[in-house]
Amino acid sequence: MCQKITTSIIAAAFLLVSAAFTTINDNDSATAWQIDKSHSAVNFTINHFFTPVDGSFDEYEAVVNFDPSNLGESSIDVTIPVSSVNTRNARRDGHLLTDDFFNAEAFPNIRFVSSEIIQDGENNFVARGQLTIRDVTREFDLPFELLGVMDHPMRENTTVAGIVASAQIMRNDFGVGTGDWRATAVVGDRVNIQLNLELLTSN
Repeated sequence: MCQKITTSIIAAAFLLVSAAFTTINDNDSATAWQIDKSHSAVNFTINHFFTPVDGSFDEYEAVVNFDPSNLGESSIDVTIPVSSVNTRNARRDGHLLTDDFFNAEAFPNIRFVSSEIIQDGENNFVARGQLTIRDVTREFDLPFELLGVMDHPMRENTTVAGIVASAQIMRNDFGVGTGDWRATAVVGDRVNIQLNLELLTSN
């Protein structure tokens, strides 16, 4: 009996989230969202020797069309200027922009464009598409969780949603590290990415 009640509560919660999206989206297109950058972040972590070092990209633009009840019309297109990298060390940030790593002059942007979004569990989704860094484009899956949707209590006729996404990439797969910097003894290969996005849309 308890299991049935729990299952019913989870199902009801998902239906409420879907209903919230459906209410603000009365046509065939997925809901268009804007990122509230004051409450969002694009963060990463990579090892230096053995210790994780945190960083972020402070500038980014995204076209987010998302509706869990209309995934066929949902899409994500994110562009991140490499020049906005911030590891809280100006010398290191400057080095990252050179040809040793990102070569920002020749390849100024990181870009992810989804080809499809699928559901992968309760309020969990995967945006599948292509990630381009430098001159390398690879198939890439970006798993994300829809944390919730509600009417914004301080903005009239506005809906707010929360999304978190976590993924890993290998920097050498994208040529981020040339010459001696391809070695991973000092700068690790694995990069952990964390996206925290607060989304807004008008009703």
